[in-house]
Amino acid sequence: MKVQNITDIEGFFKVVNSCGGKVELVTGEGDRLNLKSKLSQYVSMASIFSNGEIPELEVIAYEKEDADKLIRFMAEGAE
Repeated sequence: MKVQNITDIEGFFKVVNSCGGKVELVTGEGDRLNLKSKLSQYVSMASIFSNGEIPELEVIAYEKEDADKLIRFMAEGAE
């Protein structure tokens, strides 16, 4: 799924960390980073944004419930 215009980065990672299954970020090169890993979170976010906003990411959530959480966060800003 594509996620766009994330301005609450802390809230986004709170939702990612609450997911039960694997959540991955797909890089422009096609690599997949485990977004539940703190190291991957710091590395990926440092390289993706510099102005406090993430314009667009491709995220894969392997569990339907986790995808629903991420969609709800994007739509409502809530977990």
